[in-house]
Amino acid sequence: MLPVSRTINLPESELTERFLRADGPGGQHVNRTESAVELRFDVLHSPSLPDDVRARLLARSDRRMTDEGVLVIQARRFRDQGRNREDARERLVEILRSALVAPKKRIATKPTRASKLRRLEGKQQRAKVKQNRSRSWSHE
Repeated sequence: MLPVSRTINLPESELTERFLRADGPGGQHVNRTESAVELRFDVLHSPSLPDDVRARLLARSDRRMTDEGVLVIQARRFRDQGRNREDARERLVEILRSALVAPKKRIATKPTRASKLRRLEGKQQRAKVKQNRSRSWSHE
């Protein structure tokens, strides 16, 4: 079980790991070992996620989310497979925890009369500055 919050735990059966060769430093050894990890989690069909959390995750415009609703995390920061597995799982938990918090509803407000006046005065001031920059042809 992968603990996300007090109420949400992801079973190992919902996570799919694939190991692949990582690019980067490591010499000849990097060409023979599969130290990078690709972690897949099916957000759309997961029974462990509440509906509101699932909806927030799917609504995100995240390049790691496929069209089928699968979250794909690639971890290749470290040179050994175990640390990359931990890194991928930690990043998955961070993403899920960020979706737990519901965004605040924006309350529509009207601008105050004073703020409207300040805006108009600023526009008039700017117009005067621009007018003073232009040449006056009437003096010639």
